[in-house]
Amino acid sequence: MPQISAKGKAMPSSPIRKLVPFAEAAKKRGVKIYHLNIGQPDIETPEVALNAIHNTTLKVIEYSHSAGFESYRKKLAAYYQANHIEVNHEQIMITTGGSEALQMAIMTCMDPGDEVIIPEPFYANYLSFACSAGAKVVPVKTSIDTGFKLPPIEDFEKLITAKTKAIIISNPGNPTGMIYSREDLEKLRDIILRHDLYLFADEVYREFCYDGSEFFSAMQLPGIDQNVILIDSVSKRYSMCGARIGALVTRNADVMQTALKFAQARLSPPTFGQIASEAALETPASYFEDVVKEYVARRNVMVDGLNTIPGVFCPKPTGAFYAMARLPIQDSDHFCQWLLEDFQFENETVMLAPATGFYSTPGAGKDEVRIGYVLNVNDLNRAVIILREALLVYPNKK
Repeated sequence: MPQISAKGKAMPSSPIRKLVPFAEAAKKRGVKIYHLNIGQPDIETPEVALNAIHNTTLKVIEYSHSAGFESYRKKLAAYYQANHIEVNHEQIMITTGGSEALQMAIMTCMDPGDEVIIPEPFYANYLSFACSAGAKVVPVKTSIDTGFKLPPIEDFEKLITAKTKAIIISNPGNPTGMIYSREDLEKLRDIILRHDLYLFADEVYREFCYDGSEFFSAMQLPGIDQNVILIDSVSKRYSMCGARIGALVTRNADVMQTALKFAQARLSPPTFGQIASEAALETPASYFEDVVKEYVARRNVMVDGLNTIPGVFCPKPTGAFYAMARLPIQDSDHFCQWLLEDFQFENETVMLAPATGFYSTPGAGKDEVRIGYVLNVNDLNRAVIILREALLVYPNKK
């Protein structure tokens, strides 16, 4: 029998999606599930984007340029410029989601055996993308007890070897909701320059900053124009996850030229997604003002509610729409599966993402879960009640 590749065997399962079969089985039993496991907001997509799809006059759905529609890239450049990021449309490549942007960036900049340093916990697919490129993830640890603040620069320095090629950051962070300050990023810049590394900056949640926190982009850092690669996406900004449109942005012409070869190999990004995304740039500021207020209300309900449950600790995030929570459990993978397979409260349960999949350090995250506060306030209140009841009867508590 033919063998699966070593790379295929090494690819990790998604902590966000691997429990889907258990959720489907629960639904067939008539159990209602509150999905807190995935970053799929129930916020409505901007009307201007939906109208662009409804009103298209296309007679043929053609390939676009491999780098994406020029009209979209020019308007996107204007969006970045309005956000104090000076780039032109030739420094932007449209991708099939932010995921493809990061995957192409890693494939462009890293060889098999190269190492990339990432503060953990981190977005689970970073590990998958590195694995697919034959690169090695080297985690630098952060702690739930400090709200996952950026660790001391010395912790990064200790991990840098001759094989280190890049650092990845998510800002605001998935799964932690942590926002890196300008001072944090300036410290990272010093490391990047000292060791001549790439900085992959995943900034897809930039619009979602709370409690007076201000977003500062890695692309605004002076002195590292040739080192920074910005990863972006419309998925969360406009609640358009299914559009599958992202962007790779860099001032490094060699990186862009090389990444374009990977883009040409996959032909072009989705036509209808680009149409919707270009139109979405006309979304009024009031949309984001309302969305941010809604997420703050949801965050407060979820985090404050969790912290009233005995044995639960959940630091309050200042960005994105995720929270990491420490629970009085021994094994988050078992607990999350048990919630779907063996538990219900008044014929309802919750679906969470076990935090083990957001760490590469063996054994880390065993008592933590990631929760997305992507449901309405009433549903989140109900989810907290269900989780409280679940922890009362869960057999494998600490």
